[in-house]
Amino acid sequence: MIKKILIVEDDKNILFGLSELLTDENYQVSEAENGIAALELIKSQGLPDLVIMDMIMPRMNGWVFVRELRANYGATLPVIVMTAAADADQRARDVDAAAWIGKPFEVNDLLQLIRGIDRR
Repeated sequence: MIKKILIVEDDKNILFGLSELLTDENYQVSEAENGIAALELIKSQGLPDLVIMDMIMPRMNGWVFVRELRANYGATLPVIVMTAAADADQRARDVDAAAWIGKPFEVNDLLQLIRGIDRR
């Protein structure tokens, strides 16, 4: 069951909005502005149940973050790729993501993705 969600996003407005939304939905939310910060957070707080992440971020992008995440913690942690790129589905495949959502997105669509992953 998904309880803890890590959001990895460099846009502070998106990060804040998603954090508020998911907290209101009774998820425990952690935030990181790039892949390096996300890995440090995981090291100090433990693995979340789900990662929602942008792909293009400073310091460490989504591709490198997921490679490091999988190398250090295994391949079972589900990831949702969140991107405005036209090739969002390819980017999700690149990192073996459980799902992807294009920016901008409807809140209910994201919540449906999370619930779908939770039922697997």
